[in-house]
Amino acid sequence: MLTLPWDHIDDSSPIAARMAAWAAREIIERRFEPGTLLTEAELAEALQASRTPAREAMLQLERWRLVRLVPKKGAIVTTVTSAERRDLLAVRAMFEVNAVQSLTTDDGLEPVAADLRVLLDRQKQAVEAGDTLGFASADYSFHARIIRSGGNAVIDEMLTTMGPRLARLTYQVIIDRPSSLETLFDEHDELTDLAERGDVEAFGTLVRRHIDATHFA
Repeated sequence: MLTLPWDHIDDSSPIAARMAAWAAREIIERRFEPGTLLTEAELAEALQASRTPAREAMLQLERWRLVRLVPKKGAIVTTVTSAERRDLLAVRAMFEVNAVQSLTTDDGLEPVAADLRVLLDRQKQAVEAGDTLGFASADYSFHARIIRSGGNAVIDEMLTTMGPRLARLTYQVIIDRPSSLETLFDEHDELTDLAERGDVEAFGTLVRRHIDATHFA
């Protein structure tokens, strides 16, 4: 399953990767607000490391589009615009629908269903714990599992790079509209049920409705 950077980083990971994962969480959870200037020195101090891996971490944050590098100053935390939200979700919806459509001629949704059930359980645990970022992380893995069922390796690469931005969208939706959390979880539950029944047509219809209802309501 695809996961977000902070979900697979540990003390044995390269320091630059740990810096990037830490900063990504700080940005997504709004401890670094949009427009904030983030410096290499801050990253280095936060993880008690040198500025060399901090530079690598900054480049990774830029690849994730969480910051915009400013020569000789540092990086500015980006703002999620309505256009970016629209474009990211349109791409995700396209990937999901294409993956689901490809299943009509393959093995169907049955191989996907068990993984979705595990990820749904993770979401439920996050809801009960009040862990918004945990839910956003499980949400990303849930949709990534659907997309990966299409078996497109190029899309897998793109999805990995898009992951932190997609999690940021989900996190912001939940924080800005807490009532949306129940809708997200209920529709994920319904998607999982449809996957277990192998109902490809209904699954594809709900995928489209799910994005519109939660992110553009």
